[in-house]
Amino acid sequence: MQPEPNMQDYKSQYREFTLPVPDRFSFPLDVFDKWEDRLALFWTDGIIEKKFSFSALKSLSSKCAGAFKKMGVKRQDKVIVLLPNIPEWWEVMLGLMRINAIPIPATTLLTSKDIEYRLSATDIKALIATEENAAKVEDAVNGSKTNPLLILISTEPSNPPSPPFSKGGTGGLPTSKQGWHDYIEERNNSADFEGERASSNEPALIYFTSGTTGLPKMVVHTQASYPLAHIITGKYWLDLRPGDVHWNLSDTGWAKAAWSSFFGPWHTGATIFSFYKKGKFAPSMIIETLRKYPVTTFCGPPTAYRMMVKEIQDSKFNFKSLRHFVAAGEPLNKEIIEIWKERTGNYIYDGYGQTETVNVLANYRCLPLKPGSMGVPAPGFNVDIIDENGNPALPGAEGDIAIKIKPERPVGLFREYLGNPEATGKTIRGDWYMTGDRAYKDKDGYFWFVGRADDVILTSGYRIGPFEIESVLIEHPAVKESAVVASPDEVRGEVVKAFIVLTQNYSPSDSLIKELQDFVKAHTAPYKYPRKIEFVDELPKTISGKIKRKELKMKEFGLKK
Repeated sequence: MQPEPNMQDYKSQYREFTLPVPDRFSFPLDVFDKWEDRLALFWTDGIIEKKFSFSALKSLSSKCAGAFKKMGVKRQDKVIVLLPNIPEWWEVMLGLMRINAIPIPATTLLTSKDIEYRLSATDIKALIATEENAAKVEDAVNGSKTNPLLILISTEPSNPPSPPFSKGGTGGLPTSKQGWHDYIEERNNSADFEGERASSNEPALIYFTSGTTGLPKMVVHTQASYPLAHIITGKYWLDLRPGDVHWNLSDTGWAKAAWSSFFGPWHTGATIFSFYKKGKFAPSMIIETLRKYPVTTFCGPPTAYRMMVKEIQDSKFNFKSLRHFVAAGEPLNKEIIEIWKERTGNYIYDGYGQTETVNVLANYRCLPLKPGSMGVPAPGFNVDIIDENGNPALPGAEGDIAIKIKPERPVGLFREYLGNPEATGKTIRGDWYMTGDRAYKDKDGYFWFVGRADDVILTSGYRIGPFEIESVLIEHPAVKESAVVASPDEVRGEVVKAFIVLTQNYSPSDSLIKELQDFVKAHTAPYKYPRKIEFVDELPKTISGKIKRKELKMKEFGLKK
């Protein structure tokens, strides 16, 4: 028997919800440490398994905090955390929070130029990496002419490095003039520091996020806006509780890891499951992992679900321990949700938010599911569709997704884009924070995604959202994945273009292009069909699995990144 959802009466809980913000707060002291001997982290690479209780991670992260203090990292120092999903990532994040330093999580896929930009964008006190990324870190340090403290975590325990490295030193690693500190040795030889509380308004984390123009912006979250407010994400949308084992298919450098691989689960006393694998996850491997390990709740990007559906053909497919599936990153097609339900017996509950927010809209288990919708507002948020004048739109009318920030700003909203007041100001329209996404709301209050404001295709006076066309294309048996963008046209200004990855039994041809175009015409308004189709081997994606439509669109218009 599946447990009752945490939110059994949406209307009353939405109406009565409050999130008191204390003057001072510490996620480790006030949330994490309270769970004591429950299982906090279940980590595996498919061969080795490691399990950490909350008490064990408290001990390790307290020693970690002591090591950072000993190395000179202080309160409000900014620290880039360039680590894959090894157990030390969780340990380091907690340790930095105990001393109220500011972690800046970063994906290990960053190039040296990406790292160089981050080092130059703000005052970075330290950078933590594994030996796999040491060379590009040092290239970035040299290019940026900065001098951060470099801390190395060896993933080769049989041959640990000896700090600090000197030029041409241990392991043959290239090293900067400052050298590296061996994290494990420093931690093991440091006194514990359990932490101290900080003002709830103090910066707690920074994420770099790409906008529609310019270089990535720095999203500043306070002690309240992420560490505290992600209780909304964990309790309501993820529907977690003590005893759950939650697997989030996310890179540690993406803000979604803070949502589902850190704050959300640990607010509820749930266990975080992590499968460490270099490279891309194959859908068959995800399915095998879900069946092998005691995962009870799962969060994946739409891309993962679309690929997994192709692998699951049995109408009675069973994930023995799983009770709840959620998706985030971009909207999930209605068709995939319905097929998933048909074949596994479970719905996928889509959720919506941004790097700048906690969970804002979601489909909740206590409400009727409308497959393909974004769901309804999360407790703690007044969300609406507004027009260009800042007025709420009528049901069915397309507009901008906005969050009410006056008279009271919701707790789970970022503070600012660091050092960029102009960009911060552009997010405000009257009493509203503008998400930059467009949607409409139906008569029942459910939101339906149209597209990013900059993704919407304008052709012959029509506005076309790419997601609708992608949702139709995925129904065709030839289509494994697709991405729809605007393409320049001399007569229409823009036309719809689809980049398509074909399934195994189909090959590119003019006749297939015509077949796909006719298929779209038959399943949606004919003017929306893709006048251009290009077959590709794969689509460009972020580490979280989100399709980089912007990259494809810029290519179409002959623009450089």
